[in-house]
Amino acid sequence: MMADVFTRRLDWNLHPNRISEALARRRAQGLPILDLTESNPTTAGLDYPAAEIAAAFDIPAALVYQPAPAGLAQARETVAAYYAGRGVAVDPGQILMTASTSEAYAYLFKLLADPGDEILAPRPSYPLFEFLAGLESVRLVHYPLLYDHGWMIDFARLGEATSAGARAVVIVNPNNPTGSFIKREELEQLVDFCAQRGLAIIADEVFSDYTFGADPWRVETLASVTGVLTFSLSGLSKVSGLPQMKLGWIVAGGPPELRQTALERLELIADTYLSVGAPVQHAFPRLLPAGVKVKHQIQLRTETNLSFLRSSMTRDSACRALPVEGGWYAVLQVPRVHTEEEWTLALLDRDGVLVQPGFFFDFESEAYLVVSLLTESGVFQEGIRRLLGRCG
Repeated sequence: MMADVFTRRLDWNLHPNRISEALARRRAQGLPILDLTESNPTTAGLDYPAAEIAAAFDIPAALVYQPAPAGLAQARETVAAYYAGRGVAVDPGQILMTASTSEAYAYLFKLLADPGDEILAPRPSYPLFEFLAGLESVRLVHYPLLYDHGWMIDFARLGEATSAGARAVVIVNPNNPTGSFIKREELEQLVDFCAQRGLAIIADEVFSDYTFGADPWRVETLASVTGVLTFSLSGLSKVSGLPQMKLGWIVAGGPPELRQTALERLELIADTYLSVGAPVQHAFPRLLPAGVKVKHQIQLRTETNLSFLRSSMTRDSACRALPVEGGWYAVLQVPRVHTEEEWTLALLDRDGVLVQPGFFFDFESEAYLVVSLLTESGVFQEGIRRLLGRCG
């Protein structure tokens, strides 16, 4: 009877899975673990400019409460300058500050969808969307990404997945975990698709600063899209490797009148919560350049690990690394002699190597394993050696 007092939005399976149980046992036994799932830059052995970061908060104005639903002017101006540095003109009036990208999703789902409406999200991709949508009483509908020497939107199946209840299409650019960027022709097709159906685009661009190699066809941000209502999301968590600062943003694009209406309504939503702290917004103009030092370390770390991974793959290897264009992750295709769960458990129990199975990210077929390129390089290299030894 007591369970009846709680919302059905939280009817999630809270029982640990077999991988979590195996990891807990290994930790309880004090056995070593080569963790190839590291995603927290603050615990990844990076050298943070502590004095610069601390000095950024030495601002008397941060002690004064000035509620600003869209965010403080200097914070939005800093975001605009960040995009200008990437060659994209964004007016500060197009920007709304949030406490995180997750909060940005929550705001946008509130803005675009009524309970029971649908949001289209890619598969494979980060599993957080299911939970965020559920908390907003919105239904998540997946559309697949096709793989053919690279990942791309399957527009035929996107069309099949789009019903009258659909309100927006989410893209993750670059995708997590595939590391694939949307291309120019693909974006043109997506804009036309959404414009014809009255759909908005939500572009998660948190990893877009991290690229491997150049590609003139790659789209690194949708902040300049004008043909359809578009929201580009990012924040300090990945841009500067500062997840503890809890500062993100939404850049609204699209037809001017529709964009302005969206911003007014987003500001009303934000005014209800006023969640973004004043100190971090005041510090932001100094945190962003301080974070460049962290970003460079992350870029070097991920490039070094990806280079090692690629060089470790011999022509005769039973395991292969799929192409990756950006982000912090790499996808390995392993022989289908075991399920992904069996692969992950064997690596953990027998080799002390922790990876993530593809089904955590909703891969449509097996067998894939996901590793983090953010992992400290010595740990990464030894873990990959053991993984390849297990593959044979």
